[in-house]
Amino acid sequence: MPRHTLRILLVEDHPFQLIALQVLLNNHGLYRVTPALNATEALAALERSPEPYDLLLCDQRLPGMDGADLIETASTRGLIRHAVLLSGLEPTQLAEIESEARRRGLPLLGCLTKPMNTLELLQLISPESSDL
Repeated sequence: MPRHTLRILLVEDHPFQLIALQVLLNNHGLYRVTPALNATEALAALERSPEPYDLLLCDQRLPGMDGADLIETASTRGLIRHAVLLSGLEPTQLAEIESEARRRGLPLLGCLTKPMNTLELLQLISPESSDL
């Protein structure tokens, strides 16, 4: 699927970071981005969507529900195809979260540290490395 047609739900609880991430994505040809400030907003957007989102890009630490649980909920309901977690946690902690997500059968492409390196995201979602 061409990058410019990917439907992305971006979930970040810090408004400034949410805007900055959306601008970064737009600057790399990813324009179909729906922003959400928390898991409740994200789930509402997912439920309203007539088809699953191609990618759920979300912060691991969200108020009320962590990112891995949001991914599991959305995936179980058939509302997303893939996901990427963002976090300021240490790389070893992210590796543990990623391993646990894979054990749980979540459609996680990977975990990225914050601030997000857009090139790392583009590698994760490239056709060569995933089935996006």
